[in-house]
Amino acid sequence: MNNKKYGFYGRLKKEFPSQIIVDITEKCNLSCIHCQHSEFFKSTHYRGTDMEAGINTKLVQEVRKEGEKFTEYLRYSSDGEPLLHPNAYQFIHEAIQDSGVPVTLTTNGTRIDHEKMQSLFEEGLFLIDISVDAFSPDTYKKIRVGGHLEKARENILRMIQYRNKTDSKTRIIVSFIEQRENFHETAPFQTYWESQGADFVVIRRLHSNAGAIQLLAKDLWKSSQNIQRKPCVYPWERICLKPDGTLHYCPASWTKGAYISDFHTTSIKDTWASVQYNKLRDAHVANNYSAFPMCDHCPDWIQIRWPDEGRSYANMIEDFSDKKEDIRGSK
Repeated sequence: MNNKKYGFYGRLKKEFPSQIIVDITEKCNLSCIHCQHSEFFKSTHYRGTDMEAGINTKLVQEVRKEGEKFTEYLRYSSDGEPLLHPNAYQFIHEAIQDSGVPVTLTTNGTRIDHEKMQSLFEEGLFLIDISVDAFSPDTYKKIRVGGHLEKARENILRMIQYRNKTDSKTRIIVSFIEQRENFHETAPFQTYWESQGADFVVIRRLHSNAGAIQLLAKDLWKSSQNIQRKPCVYPWERICLKPDGTLHYCPASWTKGAYISDFHTTSIKDTWASVQYNKLRDAHVANNYSAFPMCDHCPDWIQIRWPDEGRSYANMIEDFSDKKEDIRGSK
């Protein structure tokens, strides 16, 4: 393996993670077929935990002090739906005001409080990413079980309309995880949302949740059997803060398999430079995952791009960050 391309370079910073995934609640109101939440909900690991306010404040303060020069964005997302947290809007408001870095929100778009969301737009929310995954109501019901496309679509259109009539620079992204049930709707989905004024339409690759979705994992392993395994970029790119205040090295850590430290008693900076994190990176470079079983059983490395291998979600964030003018409507 050519190890020279795997390590800290470009946006991947040794000093502090370039991305911080802020996972604020385990609760969700949908049962999406590509997501492990339904199984997680039935497991002994599920507690319905919501992040404590003090943990969010500690995160924001550390990013302001240690990460402002290195962190490209805080991404409020969840093992569930972040807007089900009773203090979600306040947490995001605090991050926008005090972290010193761009703040984004990923949501299924079904639980939008428009008055509170408009306040976030006015305060400077950098980006909102709404996961939809379907063009037609029938496909939506198959994929996003328990949801209603009409409601999600109405909420997105209201946000676009509000953004367009104000001075808000919030980017509105609509995303689509391409899978067997919706392949036929990729083109009409993209055309529709571009025509409605979304700043970008993200077509995502389907992941197996670190092997938890077994049929997909089997297909991914089969497709990669003649390809030399490469390191996953995550250990050099991001860290995940979970609702219980623990830090994990992978967002697919449903059963705590990617636990790295407890944020109650340590810091992101110290965790990022810790012996355990460096052992993880060494394991990926050496292609020896015996000490990291979650990585060993994960086939999603084949879906993940390093900065010099092609475009990723982080490139979209960088593109928006680099534009000084109002980029609404650009594609």
